[in-house]
Amino acid sequence: MWLRPIDLAREHGLSTQAVRNYEEAGILPSAGRSPSGYRRYAPRHAAALRTFLALIPAHGHATAGAIMRAVNGGEVEEALRLIDGSHAELADDRRTLEEVEEALRGPTPRGGPRREREPGPEREPGPEPEPGPEPAEGVTFIGPLAHRLGIRPATLRTWERAGLVVPRRDPRTGYRVYTPADVRDALLAHQLRRGGYGLERIARVLERVRAAGGAGPLGATLREWRERLTARGLAMLAGAAALDTYRRTP
Repeated sequence: MWLRPIDLAREHGLSTQAVRNYEEAGILPSAGRSPSGYRRYAPRHAAALRTFLALIPAHGHATAGAIMRAVNGGEVEEALRLIDGSHAELADDRRTLEEVEEALRGPTPRGGPRREREPGPEREPGPEPEPGPEPAEGVTFIGPLAHRLGIRPATLRTWERAGLVVPRRDPRTGYRVYTPADVRDALLAHQLRRGGYGLERIARVLERVRAAGGAGPLGATLREWRERLTARGLAMLAGAAALDTYRRTP
């Protein structure tokens, strides 16, 4: 049974050009040709398209395409490596969400700080942590706080310029002094950054937290975040089932 490009396209509301583009990108196996030169697709091509579209919500468009190209090229190990990478990313996102929730419940994230690659412009160079006398009980300086979070002091200065964490200055020394509320905000900003939130959005979240006197306003944000992770996890199950079915389709 031969299928035309329009037959594959109609099932998913796509254009015939999209189907041809997917074939040229290696997402679909190469099509046969009729004596007059028209593309002729088989049920396996329809299964490949269904599989690719099922993989997108789980892995993103680029990785889903790479998985399909690997499977179509017989590179099963490469396909599994890509899938493993998405699962590891999802697991890391779940840990990040849990650490955000933990940061809201107490001053120290579970398991202590984790050093990581700091994204974007936050890796700007900066001077060494500010020296000074021992801070008063319950407050800290920029160096110890940066060490606690596993980031550079320059990152805390970037956050200060963005309005995320704005410590007061000691009137005698001019050093930045972080109160327990500042530390809470820094912990929360750190975890939200790991969760992929931009500085402007984090600033708005922290402003709501401060205005409300607590973390109540974050409830909706955290629920939305958890729902996204759950949806992606379920999409991974559906994508894996579709991929397994496709591999068994002659």
